[in-house]
Amino acid sequence: MKYTKLPHTNLEVSEICLGTMTWGRQNNIDEAFEQMNYALEQGVNFFDTAELYPVPAKAELYAETEKIIGKWFKETGNRDKVVLASKIAGKADFTKHIRTTGFQKEGLISAVENSLKRLQTDVIDLYQLHWPERQTNYFGQRGYEHKINDFWEDNIHQVLDTLGDLVNDGKIKHIGLSNETPWGTMRFLEESKVHRRLPRMSTIQNPYSLLNRTFEVGLAEISMREDVALIPYSPLGFGVLSGKYLGGLQPANARVTLFPNYNRYSGENAQKATQMYCDLAREHSLSLPQMALAYVNSRPFVKSTIIGATNLKQLEENIGSVNVKLKDEVLEGIEAIHKQIPNPAP
Repeated sequence: MKYTKLPHTNLEVSEICLGTMTWGRQNNIDEAFEQMNYALEQGVNFFDTAELYPVPAKAELYAETEKIIGKWFKETGNRDKVVLASKIAGKADFTKHIRTTGFQKEGLISAVENSLKRLQTDVIDLYQLHWPERQTNYFGQRGYEHKINDFWEDNIHQVLDTLGDLVNDGKIKHIGLSNETPWGTMRFLEESKVHRRLPRMSTIQNPYSLLNRTFEVGLAEISMREDVALIPYSPLGFGVLSGKYLGGLQPANARVTLFPNYNRYSGENAQKATQMYCDLAREHSLSLPQMALAYVNSRPFVKSTIIGATNLKQLEENIGSVNVKLKDEVLEGIEAIHKQIPNPAP
């Protein structure tokens, strides 16, 4: 395994991060324990979760994933071996069972304290805002459309102030963004520059894959110049870049099969591009998922790639991508396909 430091922190993390959003729904507790044990044995020391998980969100399964991780920490005593990241859910119809106050002070404090209890730990190493409170483009919405009914008032200072209190109280160590836009990212960074007592965003967790490289349009420059690391999620596009859905296949128990509304990577152009990437991988004796992950791992703005798996075979292949170095002709082939079908998803 290879390791790197998250910007402006002392957190040394593996270049592969273990995603957890299927635990408690697609995966039971025993399977989740197997994944955590195997990942740790392979040198993966970075786990990412959220109070929202498992997804799709259901009130009766709220925060089940955090509870599973907490039980694993208690049974194994491995908390000190893991850099732990979690997230507070934003406002949405599907989170009304969690809270309706968004990132107000009381909501942030209770979210952190409840996550700590479920995770059976004293501190969360990286605490992230899962998505913006304001109405903007995320979760598959490509372009920004201003909504006249967006009554969000700029509360960035208050959010950072509350997060700062939680840092000072020793409940969280560092903070990050998720599903954020260039404007939002710079707004948070500027606030902490002007008010230096406020904590600084270290990371941004956004989608990034061969099928969705929109991060490169505005956020990649911010990432490099402002030193905010991308922790990409969906590097295989809901498993589409495993190739298992090619030819119209619908494998049993696969995410897109079980939850057809998870279709942002399943459009016609995304299928065409996936087939082309699959052909390129075969041409160079690579598996499609390892090529796709190796590409993401190699980007200069990426610090650790979040992988999700529902079985150990997938997990083994995904973790193994950290040791795959793509040849120049493979990278050239990827760019040629991207030029022909740029960002077919979301």
